[in-house]
Amino acid sequence: MKLNQAIRTRRSIGKVSESIPDKTLIDKVLEAARWAPNHHMTQPWKYIVLTGEARNRLGDVMKEIKADTMAKEGRTTTADKLEQAKRKALRAPVIIAAVVQPSEDPMVEEIEEVCAVAAGVQNALLTAHALGLGAIWRTGKATYHAKMKAFFHLDERETLLGFLYVGYPATLPRERPRVPIEEKVEWWDR
Repeated sequence: MKLNQAIRTRRSIGKVSESIPDKTLIDKVLEAARWAPNHHMTQPWKYIVLTGEARNRLGDVMKEIKADTMAKEGRTTTADKLEQAKRKALRAPVIIAAVVQPSEDPMVEEIEEVCAVAAGVQNALLTAHALGLGAIWRTGKATYHAKMKAFFHLDERETLLGFLYVGYPATLPRERPRVPIEEKVEWWDR
């Protein structure tokens, strides 16, 4: 697949089959992420791949976070809502957690480290698409919760940037319209 075609046809695919993609395909997705641009060549990324039982353990944490959040908001916690939160970790056979490990060099801006990992995620999404895989990048409040940070053994400086849910597409999403680029670009010549 040509790069421009991959960019224009890639869509977030939230429904994938239960078939587990071959590890060599996931390795290609991760290898593409490794080639993201980053200032100062700090390579601030870390990717944690969850399959099998690890997804259930992630689901348990999602369930705990949902219970905590609902309790703090004064909302009634129901078993159904908690199980729904837990099942989120089973939406795909492979989940890749994208982590920012910022450099301690005072010359490095942390936002640049975050952007580098985000660029890696885009490389991963494009590569997954080119390999015939379906993927979606998901975040949400649970992503940034202290219990999630503890689950992944992240230190205080590290940030979980989100999850890539990866598998073989079960559905093909429709193309969604984009605002014409002319509405989003300004040209300045002085």
